Amino acid sequence: MDPLKTNEGNDTFTQENKFRKTTTARGATKPSNAFVGASWCALIIGMASYCIGLFNAGAMQLNEKGYYFTILLFGLFSVVSVQKSVRDRLEGIPVTDMYYGISWFTTFASVILLIIGLWNADLELSEKGFYGMSFALSLFAAIAVQKNTRDLKTFEKENPNA
Repeated sequence: MDPLKTNEGNDTFTQENKFRKTTTARGATKPSNAFVGASWCALIIGMASYCIGLFNAGAMQLNEKGYYFTILLFGLFSVVSVQKSVRDRLEGIPVTDMYYGISWFTTFASVILLIIGLWNADLELSEKGFYGMSFALSLFAAIAVQKNTRDLKTFEKENPNA
């Protein structure tokens, strides 16, 4: 018996199946509570750290802080819109090419505007990296939260007793 194979009739394969996502007949999956919680934590940590950094940036003028805060909000909305339009297309829900393209354009625009702002900012390199990383964490987490929210709603709709 090869110890690397899990489908030879031993209990390992059965135990691994216990940890897989719950799937319905139509294929809707319910994300694990751990993934949902980790996604929300990442979003809160990313946004909070970005905003706390802006609040504590003593050398930055108020209009600069407003610019960076607006970029964060713009980016978050854009990635949620991209996630929704991509998912709609995969599920056969009609999405116009114009909306799909605008969603991607605004996502790239928010990232480029942040890069341009940080490039020209009078900040330490470590501060620029901090804003870039917390921005990226926030965008990624927003996509994950949107995906989880949609998956949970779909799963609940298909499994009212679950």
